[in-house]
Amino acid sequence: MKIYKRIVCAVDFSHNSEVACRRAIELTRNFEARLIMLYVVEYFPEDRSNELIAPETTDPASYREREARKGLANLATRLQFEDAHHEVLFSPHAAWHEIVRFARDGAMELIVLGSHGNHGIAELLGSTANGVVNRAPCDVLAVRAQEELE
Repeated sequence: MKIYKRIVCAVDFSHNSEVACRRAIELTRNFEARLIMLYVVEYFPEDRSNELIAPETTDPASYREREARKGLANLATRLQFEDAHHEVLFSPHAAWHEIVRFARDGAMELIVLGSHGNHGIAELLGSTANGVVNRAPCDVLAVRAQEELE
């Protein structure tokens, strides 16, 4: 079995990504690897949801980055793995594009991300997991969130 030393876990704060983070943490501990939790703000600044709009007196990018970093820190604390490094990236592209670029540029050995396991039209339209699996420069573990969170 290959031993991974640099693992990146793509996070979107969904149930699926939390399950994937749990798996990434297990692998990190087993391989004594470095874990990076990566959150991508895709299509910035277009297509922002109303709940993520910054207050008028705040720079939108700074606001989104601060909120994402808080979310990553909270997730790491909840999963009892404060050793994870946190990265927030902004991209005018889909999240899969930035995840693949980050893995390539950072010489990551494994990408871990959640997969909803949908088929049919969702697969034809493409998903983050599908984009990463088909373009990653390294191994990818797409974790299906069939298990319940504790």
